[in-house]
Amino acid sequence: MSAVITALIVYVIVFHIWAMVLEMFLWTKPLGRKTFGLSKEDAETSKTLAANQGLYNGFLAAGLVLSFLVASPDTAFTLQVFLLACVSLAGLYGGITAGTRILFIQGVPAMVALALLLFV
Repeated sequence: MSAVITALIVYVIVFHIWAMVLEMFLWTKPLGRKTFGLSKEDAETSKTLAANQGLYNGFLAAGLVLSFLVASPDTAFTLQVFLLACVSLAGLYGGITAGTRILFIQGVPAMVALALLLFV
């Protein structure tokens, strides 16, 4: 695997760990509210949903970390393709429904990593 693909996957991992922390632990704190543009009331009302979403982000990161730890290159490749496809679709959906920023910070890095993984 090339250094570029590895770097993109590490970016995706770090992004999703940070998203998990923001959504699970900082959602109602000033940084979380500022990041997502939420009032104190809206953050309190939606904190359970955000924590659930954060947990899913953690699962995506954990799966990609696992792909670096498995002994079988075929298994690693399969995990990476599946998880990067999931992140790409989530980024695309978020970009369409929530804001284009999500497409660029979440979706595009995963899409580029996936394309390089599959076609290089």
